[in-house]
Amino acid sequence: MPPVPDIDDAATFEAHQQQRAIEVVRRSRMSVQTVCLLVLTILAVFYTLYFAAAIILPIVLALVVNLLLSAPMRMLHFRLRLPKTLAALLLILCVFGVVGAIGTAISVPAAGWIARAPQTMAALQAHLVVLRGPIQMIQAANDRIANFLSVVGGQRSHGGGAQVVLLAPSSTPGGGLGTFGSSVLLGTRAFVGQLFTMMLMLFFLLAQGDSLLRRFVEIMPTFADKRRAVQIAYQIERNVSLYLTTITIINVLVGLANMVQCWVFGLPNPLLWGVVAFLLNYIPIIGPMTGIVVYFVVSLFVFPSILQALLPPAVYLCIHLMEGETITPMVLARRFTLNPVLVMGSLMFWDWLWGVWGAFLSVPLLAVFKIICDHVDVLTPIGHIVGGPTRPRTVQSAIMPGRSKWHAD
Repeated sequence: MPPVPDIDDAATFEAHQQQRAIEVVRRSRMSVQTVCLLVLTILAVFYTLYFAAAIILPIVLALVVNLLLSAPMRMLHFRLRLPKTLAALLLILCVFGVVGAIGTAISVPAAGWIARAPQTMAALQAHLVVLRGPIQMIQAANDRIANFLSVVGGQRSHGGGAQVVLLAPSSTPGGGLGTFGSSVLLGTRAFVGQLFTMMLMLFFLLAQGDSLLRRFVEIMPTFADKRRAVQIAYQIERNVSLYLTTITIINVLVGLANMVQCWVFGLPNPLLWGVVAFLLNYIPIIGPMTGIVVYFVVSLFVFPSILQALLPPAVYLCIHLMEGETITPMVLARRFTLNPVLVMGSLMFWDWLWGVWGAFLSVPLLAVFKIICDHVDVLTPIGHIVGGPTRPRTVQSAIMPGRSKWHAD
């Protein structure tokens, strides 16, 4: 079976991939032993990713950031004739300099909002007095269910089962604060260690990543395998870097639009909320939903009525709908389409596995997985399933493959 051609026409590409997937499914026969071994292998991989996240997550982050910086790296090395080591160092300093400057600019207002949180809770409760009745009803229903379950559990234990009583350790005065401080210090130390690991790995990927790929291609046994490896690396770098660059530019515009609307409505610290919108927009679906809640809560602290407080989150929602339903699909639909159901599943899985960083990496990792599946014959059906919604003309070309110029393959 020939390698996947570099096709700009999405309809023709999808028709060709569908034909390849049908041929693979028709030829493949998997035994029960093979399926069991495959399931055990996948579980072992997930087990390793979960328990070795402290070392694997910084490496994966470095790989993704390396894809984002590949184009500036080439410009510095080939056009400006800078050595790779110096170009990699300059890129890392620029990226973390920008991140540090933005973090410094928003750290003071963020700390101020956190410090004022206990004093503003009374104002928040006053604004939400309308919801007090429904919340009390929900709490009463929850208490009834808890009491019912406790009664049922007590009857079962009285009927012959042994009743287990869990004793919580007694808390000493100041113990909670000390535990919180220790956890913060441990979390900060772990974050700094992972950040250093990522920076170090990113530097060597930028400086010597090409030589590593060249060595890997050299050990491929046949020319077809060498060509396939180069195609996979090229497609991953081009598509993922295109996605990350495009999404970053779009998220910057979303952050600027929200910063302007916060300034227009009179919300304090518009730069802070613009940066929050910029960061949350990297996480599909869950990020914008969180942003709407954050904007609504902040607006409750500023505006006297709930109707006025609904204006900033409503504008935030309109900006997100315009970006998510019009701009992003128009820019990325030709080369980067993924199934929305699998995007949501990938988001939930990686968020459970690696937290916020996993949610950020969910779409790039799913895209890399699809590219690998598209270029490996056995995995072609999986790659076709991971692909995005099929357009009507794609379906027509798949039903009548004689009209496709790749049908001869």
